[in-house]
Amino acid sequence: MTRTTRIQTARGGLSLANLQLDGRLVFMMLAIAGIGVVFHLLTDGAFLSARNLWNLSVQTASVGVMVSAMVLVIVMRHVDLSIGSVLGFTGMLMAVLSARVLPPDAWWSTPLTLLLGLAVGALIGAFQGAWVAYLGVPAFIVTLGGLLIYRGGAWLLTAGQTVAPLSDSFQVLGGGLSGAIGGPLTWLLGALALVAVLVNDARTYLTRQRRGLPTRSLPLQLLVTGLVVLLIVGFVEVMNGYPDPRSGLPRGMPVPVLIMIVVTLVMMWVVRATRFGRYVFAYGGNPEAARLAGINTARLTTLVFALMGVFAALAGAIQTARLNAGTNSTGTLAELSVIAAAVIGGTSLSGGTGSIPGAFLGALLMSSLVNGMLLLDLPSAWQNVVQGGVLMVAVLLDVIAARGRAR
Repeated sequence: MTRTTRIQTARGGLSLANLQLDGRLVFMMLAIAGIGVVFHLLTDGAFLSARNLWNLSVQTASVGVMVSAMVLVIVMRHVDLSIGSVLGFTGMLMAVLSARVLPPDAWWSTPLTLLLGLAVGALIGAFQGAWVAYLGVPAFIVTLGGLLIYRGGAWLLTAGQTVAPLSDSFQVLGGGLSGAIGGPLTWLLGALALVAVLVNDARTYLTRQRRGLPTRSLPLQLLVTGLVVLLIVGFVEVMNGYPDPRSGLPRGMPVPVLIMIVVTLVMMWVVRATRFGRYVFAYGGNPEAARLAGINTARLTTLVFALMGVFAALAGAIQTARLNAGTNSTGTLAELSVIAAAVIGGTSLSGGTGSIPGAFLGALLMSSLVNGMLLLDLPSAWQNVVQGGVLMVAVLLDVIAARGRAR
């Protein structure tokens, strides 16, 4: 280590940069913890109970599924205002298929229903993306039109009727009485996650050390790894802390939460390790340079919007299954929560910058706020005021950060 490096390290101290931690993620985790403590005190201990945290995880699932795709949309300097309506339209379509068209007892009924719903979501997203990419219509206008079209389409599918009940197998997607994987399987997945974290952290630490790259000291690395291990163990304990009312056994992780986690991990891999992810961020950083570099920017835009449609449909399946009904109001204002979660999580509205883990934490933060306000029995009007205020503050912080980067 050179004298200059030693001086820089000493000056850095225990800063987040020196610890190789993302300051925004750390701040958000602290903010979520603070929100939890405040609501826990205001609700006389109800907020941090195992039952409420289990329900909170289910409530986060639909936003958590959509937000990773919204990150890519915003990174490419676009926005999708139609996702709440697409969620409602595809959810209603799947409800009709499950309750009125396909045989409820057939093993293939729910997989086919879900597959058709996802296909329709992909077509809707690709159609809107093509308008943006090939016809040059601003995404704001295209998706604003989609917001109206597909909300009306959900009504037209059933002439405004609510469709219920849905098949038992479809309800599993919503985390109902049978929509959890059980205690033993939850512990097994938790153990696999622990092994993955330990192996990854050890390999990364040794690789960076061998190549002479900046790395944490061994005690600090053990501390960071230990905190991640505690989070995983705590999550598993919470999931198993809410018993099944029928048997008294731990319910384990809800199926929609498992879907959300899988989607988030896959999207993190897509962003970090695939050409598609690199192209998205290259386009967001400089669209003209990306086009001159040979990237098919029109096709890329269409694919990103198609992916957004798929995830909106998946969220529609989760929401509809959770309600055990297809309703015309499902997904109303969902776009507000998703966009706010993405921006809060570090996705810049000017494009080129975004974080899937940050967006995931943003979804958890927004859901925590809504859940806490519900426990306090605040009117829905006040809930909308708070969510709108959070979105405005998040955008303000993004603008301030953009000005700082421009200096």
